[in-house]
Amino acid sequence: MNSQATLSRELALRIGLAARVLPDTDAKALFAVLQDCVGLPITDANLSGITLTAFKAASAGALAHIEEALLKQALHLLKHPLADADPAPVQPEIHHLQPEDLAGSVRIACASDDGVNVDGHFGACKQFLIYQVAADHAHLIGIRATDSPDSADAEDKNTFRAELLRDCQVVYMASVGGPAAAKIVKLGIHPMKLSASVPIAEIIAQLQTVIAGTPPPWLAKAMGIEASDRFRFLTEARA
Repeated sequence: MNSQATLSRELALRIGLAARVLPDTDAKALFAVLQDCVGLPITDANLSGITLTAFKAASAGALAHIEEALLKQALHLLKHPLADADPAPVQPEIHHLQPEDLAGSVRIACASDDGVNVDGHFGACKQFLIYQVAADHAHLIGIRATDSPDSADAEDKNTFRAELLRDCQVVYMASVGGPAAAKIVKLGIHPMKLSASVPIAEIIAQLQTVIAGTPPPWLAKAMGIEASDRFRFLTEARA
């Protein structure tokens, strides 16, 4: 962004924050899109006039593949002073995991921006909330920030995020790109893409119902259930 020496510190920060919302997009790439949209200098006044259509079409449609909800969120950050930004995500209490919490349980990650819902894109969410879930209990055991080195490219950032979840068996998210999904699967993590924002509490309740009943073989394996019992579950499910 050194092509505009007069860019204010706050505006540079807003561009950086907006870039974090957009998967596979760094601040330099977003600056190029904005330059194509409004020219130089980039100011609050000309940013306020950017439409969603123009934003998607700029730089030969560099952002056109990104879902509209994320583009709108990025535009909101670009157009509004930081004082108007949304409050910080909710930070629930962390449970200190005990040995007895592990029996018959599965560890899941939830991509979240607000700390309450699964509402985050894998490559752009602010945090992953990590839960240990069994049929009769569920505990939040960690909140993992997704900040990666500024020098990292898009592929490195996806790798960084996938590695954050190496100890998890399942990750829930609002959306995920193909290359990122491949990195998740390569680590033996089961990706669960949701069609809409869903409360984390609701996801946990649904998962507990599955665990208490007849879990699918992949989930039974993740829970450490013996192969003979997994075969029994499969037989019961087909009956």
